[in-house]
Amino acid sequence: MADKAHVQMTAAPEPATTAANATAKEHATATNEEMAGLEQVTTNARPSCFRSTFQEMLFVLTATMAIAMTSFLTGSLTVTSSYIGRDLGMPTAQVTWLASAPSLAAGSFLLFFGKVADFFGRKALFVGSLFIFAVLNLGAGFMHSGIGLDILTGVMGLTGASAVPPAVGLLGVIYNKPSKRKNAAFACFSAGNPIGFVGGTLFGGIAAELFGWRASFWLIAIIFVVFTAIGIFSVPGDFEKKEPFSLETLKRFDLVGVALTIAGIGLFSAALSLGDSAPKGWSTGYVIAFLAIGLVLTISFVFWENWVAYPLIPMKIWLDKNFSLNLAVLSLGFMSFTPASFFIALFFQEIWQFNPLMVAVHLLPMVIVGIAVNVVAGMILHTVSNKLLMLIGTLAYSIAFLLLAVNRSSSSYWAFCFPSFILIVVGADLEFNVANMYVMSSMPREQQSVAGGIFQTVARLCQTIGLGIATAVFSSVEQKSAGLSSLGEYWDRATAPYAATFWAAFAMAAFSVCLVPFMTIGTQGGKEKKIVDEEDGGASGGSSVNGDEVEAEGISKETGTDKKAPPIASAPSDLIESDRWCRLRG
Repeated sequence: MADKAHVQMTAAPEPATTAANATAKEHATATNEEMAGLEQVTTNARPSCFRSTFQEMLFVLTATMAIAMTSFLTGSLTVTSSYIGRDLGMPTAQVTWLASAPSLAAGSFLLFFGKVADFFGRKALFVGSLFIFAVLNLGAGFMHSGIGLDILTGVMGLTGASAVPPAVGLLGVIYNKPSKRKNAAFACFSAGNPIGFVGGTLFGGIAAELFGWRASFWLIAIIFVVFTAIGIFSVPGDFEKKEPFSLETLKRFDLVGVALTIAGIGLFSAALSLGDSAPKGWSTGYVIAFLAIGLVLTISFVFWENWVAYPLIPMKIWLDKNFSLNLAVLSLGFMSFTPASFFIALFFQEIWQFNPLMVAVHLLPMVIVGIAVNVVAGMILHTVSNKLLMLIGTLAYSIAFLLLAVNRSSSSYWAFCFPSFILIVVGADLEFNVANMYVMSSMPREQQSVAGGIFQTVARLCQTIGLGIATAVFSSVEQKSAGLSSLGEYWDRATAPYAATFWAAFAMAAFSVCLVPFMTIGTQGGKEKKIVDEEDGGASGGSSVNGDEVEAEGISKETGTDKKAPPIASAPSDLIESDRWCRLRG
């Protein structure tokens, strides 16, 4: 049949359609076997790997908790770190590491664990990470050493890094076709990061206020033990054949690339975290060394990935303009969101003298609005231009940080903080949903965990960079304001450093607004459309991803074909997904 199809394709443009469909059907036999357990009768049907919708809901919720792990811990530490520091006699540098260590460890190892999940299986790594995270939190509640607790929170960050890539990979493989169901699943998953932080602040504050800071760790342990049990029941088994542990597998694992990312990102992030608390600040020798070596190793990683036969990250994916812009906008958002959330919680404690419980209550609107925004996002991603959603998200961020920047110690919570919290969550969740869907759709199904690793690595790294910038701004303004007799009618010494950090966040958010007009992304998760190959193998210029709507020069939005080329047959949507169709035709 393959020979017959080849003759038809070389004869004339019209029979090419028959040939392509014949080849697609022939290829579909292997594809269907490979996709056993993932069949969808319609694009919006429940994947048959789930026995019931209830199991499916539990799986999505458990996957959401994977991305919430590190942010949940960080949120809890935000409101309890001062209590921990006083109780254990920790200096400021050690207290700072409590919140920095989890994100630092997670960001450094995400790509490594993404490759592990894609090669050796996702379910065991995912569920095992949830359980180990629970055990570590249980142990943290019994710690009596500040340094020991710093180390333990760093190890907790490793479990966060090992849980997220397999969770993302499972979502990407199970929901392998654009649909409303996929949008809803990824919208729920996207809520994990921002809601995890606020939820950690809320539950950690309540536990610490009622029973002491140790109870906040024990509460996290209980929560994740429950989700470990749920995960054992609800998470489907692995669908791809696992790679054997052999020398050939190690060659394709890109160990050099893994080492460069861990060392490069780790040292760079450590420099940003240590810069403000080091003995001589940013001019301290080891801070400069960490920063320089980290940058050199990270740049070396980029060159290595362009040369190696089996790269950890396919570098040509960055040629996709929308891929790069999505991550750039998201990065600026996270560089603003994380420090703003940290310093507003600190503002509540230091300026308004709130206890942890009051901090949690005043941050509660972020949780409620976050859930609502993600529900709405799941309903509209396939109908509303995602470029418009990104614009709304960046503007929401900008207005929110502007409100916080002009907030004073005598201001009303309802006038400035409350509306800013609503807008912050709108910005975070809309940007995360759009960018996450696009990034996951840009990678083939056998690399879904690596795709999740790329996405989360960028997010974690930008959180660390943003917090480092904000801390430097805070300290600089605090030192300068201490030497001034007056700061003017508006400013006072207590709130000036906080206002400066929010102005810095506003500047980054405002810059992200300027990037949105260059995006050409339409809707995501709608009906599959026809795909056009590009010689570079990417989607540069906004090409269709998994059948999503496109707006690119030379590409017909209605037909998905090159306006200057003859029509090309579309792949049968019920046989193979779009990336396989592209490889078949290429």
